[in-house]
Amino acid sequence: MSRGGREPGTMPSGGAQRGGSSIPGGRRKQRVSMADVAKLAGVSSQTVSRVSNGHPSVVDSTREQVLAAMRELGYRPNSAARALRYGQFNTIGVILFNLSSTGNSRTVEAIATHAAAEGYAITLIPIDVPTQDNVLGAFTRLGELAVDAVIVIIEVHLLDTGTVTLPPGVHTVVVDSDAGDRYSVVDTNQADGARQAVHHLLDLGHHTVWHVTGPRTSYAGQSRARAWRTTLEAAGRPVPEPLHGDWSADSGYTAGLALADEPGCTAVFASNDQMALGLLRAFHERGRVVPDEISVVGFDDIPETACYIPPLTTVHQDFAEVGRRCVQRALLQIREGQAAPPGTDLVPTRLVVRGSTARAREVTI
Repeated sequence: MSRGGREPGTMPSGGAQRGGSSIPGGRRKQRVSMADVAKLAGVSSQTVSRVSNGHPSVVDSTREQVLAAMRELGYRPNSAARALRYGQFNTIGVILFNLSSTGNSRTVEAIATHAAAEGYAITLIPIDVPTQDNVLGAFTRLGELAVDAVIVIIEVHLLDTGTVTLPPGVHTVVVDSDAGDRYSVVDTNQADGARQAVHHLLDLGHHTVWHVTGPRTSYAGQSRARAWRTTLEAAGRPVPEPLHGDWSADSGYTAGLALADEPGCTAVFASNDQMALGLLRAFHERGRVVPDEISVVGFDDIPETACYIPPLTTVHQDFAEVGRRCVQRALLQIREGQAAPPGTDLVPTRLVVRGSTARAREVTI
């Protein structure tokens, strides 16, 4: 029996219940109070508050009694009032530049999934151009929306203009950046992924590896390009002039048309899978058979790569793990009440070998 001599969840006899009860005419009052729940459950309002906030000191039987009363009355805790009282909003802000890219969109999806699993929502603020005003405006907007921490998916080197910085005093995690000396950073191991791609092609007997880069403004793209170059140099192989892309299949197609006319080109490393798709089309149109005449490796391992013709050899990025580590770093700061120390947490990559690469044929260079 609950306190007050009633079974849990039973209604007081006679008259209408307080707050959310039925009244003549079938109308219901607009709001059920914590006191209404406490009265129905036969507990104090403080106990109801503790249940609403997930306090561990409430015994299981009492917690179930209170939850049953909440369900019966249709009670919804006032999250805004609770946030003001405890100084926590259970919301993580996400600021990003270029939502259209595969890496950014899949990272945001992973952040949202892992935040939800921890009981947090996300608030997304996209930035068209990473200027000081836009960045500070985004942080101001998130402050107005009351978030506990901010995850920034933006090319931090674009902020290094002498005038653009992230505001201090905010729990911040940065994604995909070389700013580990200043911020808490989570990133894919871009360089190692590129090294794996180049080594795979060299091990297949290719004399050298051509490269289609990402945009010049992309840290990830430039990191992959540097690793491509240094891997070839370490192996004593010639370094062809790279072709610059913009992550799109169209830019890969344009690069592929140029590479198809290079007789010594037998292997290409594209900085992402979409550009690799453009390469495959260009080589097909120019009669360069993949992988018999020319091998192609991409980067990202998007779901569609297994359906390319031929299926694409590529470097797998674990976007789900990147999102999880971002959320965990943000939550650590929220719970400890202080900023995380600078440093970079690298998520490993792995090469996925499919049908777009093969042993090199003898060619005349």
